Amino acid sequence: MSRGKESRIRWGVVVSVVVACAAAGVVWSVAGKADPSNTAGHCGDTAAAKFGWGTPRRFADFNDPAELSNWWLYDGRGHAGNGRRTPGAISVSDGLLTITGDGQGTSGGMGLKGPGQIHGRWEVCAKSSTVTDTYHSVLLAWPDAEDWPAGGEIDFMEIADPKRQTVEFNLHYGADDRKTSGSVQIDATQWHSWAVEWTPDRITAYVDGVKWWETTDSATFPPRPMHLCMQLDNFGGDTRGGGQQNVDWAREYSYP
Repeated sequence: MSRGKESRIRWGVVVSVVVACAAAGVVWSVAGKADPSNTAGHCGDTAAAKFGWGTPRRFADFNDPAELSNWWLYDGRGHAGNGRRTPGAISVSDGLLTITGDGQGTSGGMGLKGPGQIHGRWEVCAKSSTVTDTYHSVLLAWPDAEDWPAGGEIDFMEIADPKRQTVEFNLHYGADDRKTSGSVQIDATQWHSWAVEWTPDRITAYVDGVKWWETTDSATFPPRPMHLCMQLDNFGGDTRGGGQQNVDWAREYSYP
């Protein structure tokens, strides 16, 4: 969705289930790389450019498979025990990261190594293929302390819709995993920049630089630092069609 088409966004209330993310460990280095802030790739409209977020403190452009060393690649049981998550489901080629779910229910996910941040901004240029009814495509922030649910969870792009025409935002909070949610109608099989901005006063979601969800209820905010994760999760059901999440780039910005 490009700028000037905000009329295509509509609000909704949705329900989702928990998405787990890996722990963080070492620094995501940007040493030796050029500033990517003016490199749009597949996503020409971004929240970072529109709102002047400046130079990313950390980023990945996935031009080299070696960049995967900056991420924890999940290896174990799949979401809610469905199938498995394996490093083999994640690949980098032709400047793109691909997370693949296969017909046997095996998929993948990855968590950014290094210290996260309390308050900050994340933006990811991504698209997701259509599926049967199984694979959820998710971009999220997860607590460094691995203390979910008390540590919170910010799902700023969660796609349960097999046709990838509805995208959800789910903010999990509290020791009893309460949740506040919203949705946007958009063709997520096409490239879009998905962003979340977490400040002391609000949490805001953007797509292609357009705000589509926001809360100012600080009681729902995460209490501790969070880090970026990207996942294709098996939620159970027919896996025969498989699925993919493709990522052109991912960026983390400080706040303020």
